[in-house]
Amino acid sequence: MDLETTGTTEIGSYFVSNYPPFSLWKQEYTTRIHEVMHQSPDASIPMGLYIHIPFCRKRCKFCYFRVYEKQNAKTIERYVQALQREFEMLSQIEVVQDRTLDFTYFGGGTPSYLSSKQLLSLRDRLSSLLSWETAQEVTFECEPGTLNLEKVKTLKEIGITRISLGVESFNDTLLEANGRAHLSPEVFKAYDWIQEVGFPQVNIDLIAGMMGETDENWTQAVEKASEMDADNITIYQMELPHNTIISKEIKEMGITSPIADWATKRRWMNEAIETLKSKGYHLASGNELVKNPETDRFVYRDNLFRGNDIIATGVSSFGHLQGVHYQNLDRLEDYLETVENGELPINRALEPTEHQRLIREFVLQLKEGHVLTQPFNDKFGVKLTEEFSEALENQQKAGYLTFDDTQVQLTRKGLLQVDSLLTEYFEPEHRMVRYT
Repeated sequence: MDLETTGTTEIGSYFVSNYPPFSLWKQEYTTRIHEVMHQSPDASIPMGLYIHIPFCRKRCKFCYFRVYEKQNAKTIERYVQALQREFEMLSQIEVVQDRTLDFTYFGGGTPSYLSSKQLLSLRDRLSSLLSWETAQEVTFECEPGTLNLEKVKTLKEIGITRISLGVESFNDTLLEANGRAHLSPEVFKAYDWIQEVGFPQVNIDLIAGMMGETDENWTQAVEKASEMDADNITIYQMELPHNTIISKEIKEMGITSPIADWATKRRWMNEAIETLKSKGYHLASGNELVKNPETDRFVYRDNLFRGNDIIATGVSSFGHLQGVHYQNLDRLEDYLETVENGELPINRALEPTEHQRLIREFVLQLKEGHVLTQPFNDKFGVKLTEEFSEALENQQKAGYLTFDDTQVQLTRKGLLQVDSLLTEYFEPEHRMVRYT
């Protein structure tokens, strides 16, 4: 997608989080991931764990994840039991046995939808099978309106080291229009509890370009975010994947995209970067700013971008083991029945070629804004500037980046639309296929 010429935010995936595209992952390739799971692993590869909690109070209009609204305690208990059974099966496979977790990520949905009692039960059942006590980082996504002081204390008790609070906006009118379950008073109460309890890292998320966003409101949002003084601030530019409520309304009703155009979102993102840098923040990637680049790291992202092992657990979750991608079944009842029958709930997979793994790691690390060439030479035996010479030269001429034999460095212009640059590095047959 050329964001220099494409103005409106049309339906389609823009944010690149993997390669080859997810649309190429197939059920018939699952044999390979099962083979890998029962082989001796290269234990020098760091290993982490992703746990998907699919429950939410309400589905946001821009959400494209597999989520289920307003589920009762009986359904949640059944899901936790299924997670426990999945953990039991995974803990016994050869690729996992005798290895420790370097990182864990609780994603959703809304992990904080679970009650304190449910969280403690989850910890007790799961950590005895795959313990995250040794992990460098344990991240937990929170929706502000699901928190109370007791639950925040429980998060500390179960070993969470990194809280990610989904603020998105401080404007209640915008929050309601975009289908968010929380309002701004809940943001400030939740943040106060998080600060009172204390965690090594606290991240807050904002979204540039929600329906109804204005220049004045965006400026105020960034100022309020800076005043919260979080360790990390992540800012996403709103997009419209095919399965969001907004996308469905556009297709069914024939309405014009209600999302700000790309030029406006890039301008808002740039203004946020400038404001936050003036407050002492440092740019860590195309969408993340940190207070202290020496100590603030996102271990999950670092490992994801470098092709390390991630065990997928829960409905629709994505994993990566010993070079093979896979995803679990993406419907709750299918997931539950499969696990209850004693089978791993793997739905589709793909084993990239060595060249595709090179592309994946390069394009993902390019999102960090700065790529050193030597690690790629060491790992893949290639010189990046020769391997991707045409794309690098094109993008250097366009002002998106600079490069030499030692590094590739994105300019601010490149950072603001980095995802639009990445498909030029894809193999030709993948540049026009549907991403998801």
